[in-house]
Amino acid sequence: MHVINFKSLLVKGTIISTIMAGLLACGQKPKISELPDSRPRGSVLGGMIGVTSSDSIRGASEKRPYVSTDDIPVTSHARNPEMYFRHYGVNPTIDTAVNNVSTFSVDVDTASYSIARAFLLRGALPDPAGIRVEEFVNTFNYHYRAPKHRDFNFHAEAFPSPNRRGYHLLHIGLQGRRISRWKRKPANLVYLIDVSGSMQGRQRLGMLKRAIHKLTNQLRPNDMVSIVAFNNRASVILSPTLAKHSGQIRRSVNNLHASGSTNVQAGLNLAYSLARQNHKRYSTNRIILISDGVANTGLTTASDIFETIYKGNRQGIQLNTVGIGMGKYNDVLLEKLAKKGQGFYAYINNMRDAKKIFVKQLVGTLQLLARDVKIQVEFNPNRVARYRLLGYENRLLKKRDFRNDNKDAAEMGAGHAVTAIYEIKLRRGRGHFGTIRLRFKHAKKETVREVSKQLPMSIIRRHYAQVSSYTKLAYISATFAEKLRQSYWVRNISYPQLINLYHQLSPRVKNTSSVSELGHLLKIASQLDNRIDKFSARTPIAEMSFDQVPVLE
Repeated sequence: MHVINFKSLLVKGTIISTIMAGLLACGQKPKISELPDSRPRGSVLGGMIGVTSSDSIRGASEKRPYVSTDDIPVTSHARNPEMYFRHYGVNPTIDTAVNNVSTFSVDVDTASYSIARAFLLRGALPDPAGIRVEEFVNTFNYHYRAPKHRDFNFHAEAFPSPNRRGYHLLHIGLQGRRISRWKRKPANLVYLIDVSGSMQGRQRLGMLKRAIHKLTNQLRPNDMVSIVAFNNRASVILSPTLAKHSGQIRRSVNNLHASGSTNVQAGLNLAYSLARQNHKRYSTNRIILISDGVANTGLTTASDIFETIYKGNRQGIQLNTVGIGMGKYNDVLLEKLAKKGQGFYAYINNMRDAKKIFVKQLVGTLQLLARDVKIQVEFNPNRVARYRLLGYENRLLKKRDFRNDNKDAAEMGAGHAVTAIYEIKLRRGRGHFGTIRLRFKHAKKETVREVSKQLPMSIIRRHYAQVSSYTKLAYISATFAEKLRQSYWVRNISYPQLINLYHQLSPRVKNTSSVSELGHLLKIASQLDNRIDKFSARTPIAEMSFDQVPVLE
């Protein structure tokens, strides 16, 4: 894969609908001249007819019960009615003559893939509403080369699409500077632990305890740990304690028992209060919420709970959320809390997940590298006719938001990487086909930086066989997510074909544990997925147009 060097420029139960009303994500709504598959049904845009809304995406026969009347409804999983997800739609293909600039906030979350994996390993397809393509893609390690003397490196490679005729796939990777475990800032952590009745059992509270022990074992002696537990009410289980007293921390965790309902707002209020009281200016101040997200008491309005989080943000306190458990689970709430809290959202299905989050990625979890990290790709209309961003539907920003430094975006920790995949339709010609820009606030210096680099023709491979295995892996993971959420754009590629592409990965890549498991999940999904193609009545696969999507009546 081509490494692009930057030239820097300084410049629980049921959820009450009042909370859900505040959980909508803001997204970019570009004018488009092509039929998208994530717009209001029957909308006419530039003379073409667009499809979307969750109803049109699922089809009338597949409607799920609503627990909210939001524009983008929260749905419960058909086989697990107490699991809640939100469908953010599917990005359209955009004509560069109308809008040649794509802007989005980075996303280092990986929970969507972990939850989908948990479903598949239990013999069930995940809810399409819970599939976020970028979180599938960002689950895997693409071994980008990290910068030594600057904050970020960009990597890029493009190749002809195996399934979308006339299009190329553009793989963009952003790698943050790595910091040694012993060079990171001291940490001031508050473990916010859900001990409500829904957390009972070895697979929830038992695994939660083991996960916390793994995290505690990785801390440095001068790190500080506090513990807040919540069910009907919240209480301080452990006052601020140095990590060198690990036995005391372990005993406090081991003594936790699950009972009662879930008052997540009380827990957050107390955790932020404790974090503020013990705030350390030159430390990482972070709350780590571990829960199934099933809040069933204490919630009043979204503004109440978010105001607590916003206040913490202004004081330099970040919130990470870690989901755990199946059966009763609220993906919507946990994802939104992390987003508002300028942290990340992960999911633990087994101890391997816990090791990845709390051991392998510890420095990235605890050491902030940059805030409000935004990416903007400007396509050259003379070289690119159309483009589509795969995923990031709830992270889209408007063009003007890129240089609006008051507009919140996600943070990136040390060593974190972000990958984005575009489908692009090239035009003949010479010269670069686009420009990548990155804008962020430096965590230490609090200065705003913007860096940019052109996308040269030299990164485009003529054949799939010439593409690096890591770029192939990114494509396969994105396509897998698209198939699970029944995207129009992957109707013409079957699971056997996708599995065949998987087998073309190099042994060095394919034999790693996470990628090997991906191959196993592809086989499971191919056996389980007998859903009807919701587009077939109007447009058989043989008649697919890759530049226009049929309207659903």
